[in-house]
Amino acid sequence: MKQHTVTDSPYGPLTLVAEDGVLCGLYMAGQRHRPPEESFGDRDDTPFAAAKEQLSAYFAGELRTFTIPLRLRGTPFQLKVWEQLRAIPYGETRSYGQLAHALGNPGASRAVGLANGRNPIGVIVPCHRVVGATGSLTGYGGGLPRKRRLLDFERGTGLF
Repeated sequence: MKQHTVTDSPYGPLTLVAEDGVLCGLYMAGQRHRPPEESFGDRDDTPFAAAKEQLSAYFAGELRTFTIPLRLRGTPFQLKVWEQLRAIPYGETRSYGQLAHALGNPGASRAVGLANGRNPIGVIVPCHRVVGATGSLTGYGGGLPRKRRLLDFERGTGLF
């Protein structure tokens, strides 16, 4: 059974979605590939206390690694990409090519990009830490200005 809540953030409202009490979605307003609202289940704040606490600590600059349980649903390849995203340290970036190489498939940069764009749990699964081969900012479901703000914040060069 799915439930959702909406919480404030420096980006504006974030919609958190849980399935059987485990976080399975975090979506920004206007995010590309955001599922329809009716798929989020009933509104209920109950299963989200830990997620809200960790997000608040992250946005306050006090948390660098999220530890809440997640339920990621995707193809086997997507799950591997999302696992690699979680391994990118706070304040660092990786290119799509570096992730493809880490997955043992150096020619899969484009597929990595597609999987990255379908990440259902933004911020916590840090797809914002993936950049182009030259370090340039490339696509981000939440928009490039949000991506830049997140990266600048994590590098200590910007504030929310």
